[in-house]
Amino acid sequence: MSQFALCVGINRFENMPMASWLNGCVNDAADVSALLGMAFGFADSSITVLTDQAATKDAVLGAMTEALDRANTPGEHLDHIVFTMSSHGTQMPDTSGDEADQVDEAFATYDLRQIGPAWDAGSLILDDELHDLFTRLPKGVLLDVILDTCHSGSGLRAMDLVPTVDDRRPRFVPPPTPLGRNGAEAEGADTRTLRDLVRSSRAAAKPVLFAACRADQTAADANFDGRYNGAFTYYLLDALGSGSASTRGEVIKQVNAKLRARKFAQRAQLEASAPGKSTAWGTAF
Repeated sequence: MSQFALCVGINRFENMPMASWLNGCVNDAADVSALLGMAFGFADSSITVLTDQAATKDAVLGAMTEALDRANTPGEHLDHIVFTMSSHGTQMPDTSGDEADQVDEAFATYDLRQIGPAWDAGSLILDDELHDLFTRLPKGVLLDVILDTCHSGSGLRAMDLVPTVDDRRPRFVPPPTPLGRNGAEAEGADTRTLRDLVRSSRAAAKPVLFAACRADQTAADANFDGRYNGAFTYYLLDALGSGSASTRGEVIKQVNAKLRARKFAQRAQLEASAPGKSTAWGTAF
């Protein structure tokens, strides 16, 4: 089996103050990479880890584009792609007219920067951009995606940046000004997330998506015995590494049980077909 993994973790951001930096994202990327090698047979040469200043938008999308180019090249025999990203999530004004609440969900890269009242679209990854990449997935190639960010929905406010329990920090950074949300404050806004894009995709094959939280929640960056991780990634890797969950569906149940037990408000999400949910993580269906 030919495999490729891209593990992205960003604690520090070029144009953001230290107060908005994170602590556990680089550890997330390193820990996922280690588990792929130990438990799932990934060779070191098949894993690319991009952290902090190496994790620019161009670098992240470039690496994923190359992987999907390989997957679509006859004779390459790329069977399994893994993409993981731990960072801040945020929102951008929707320019394509496909969002009911007029905002796109977005994932912050190292070079995140501001233009006027909104983030610069050239410095973060939009949900639409990931979706467009995923639609290139050919039949017969498995794509496992793990996102430990706040790919947020309605109801998030700037106050969410303030840690409220111990030293936990939400992985959400608000748009620079209310204008940057361009309507996201509307009550009852029906925000579409990357999960919805994956679900509605007409691609030949669909990725399996593990997401850290619901659209209306924040994902926590937290201290576990003196070392930081994303709460979702920490419990996900525990479930995958222990081998106690036989299916992806069982994995998500175990993760959410541990999140509840530790009083984390977020609830991890799984987007996959019925066969995908009933087979083990990392296996085709």
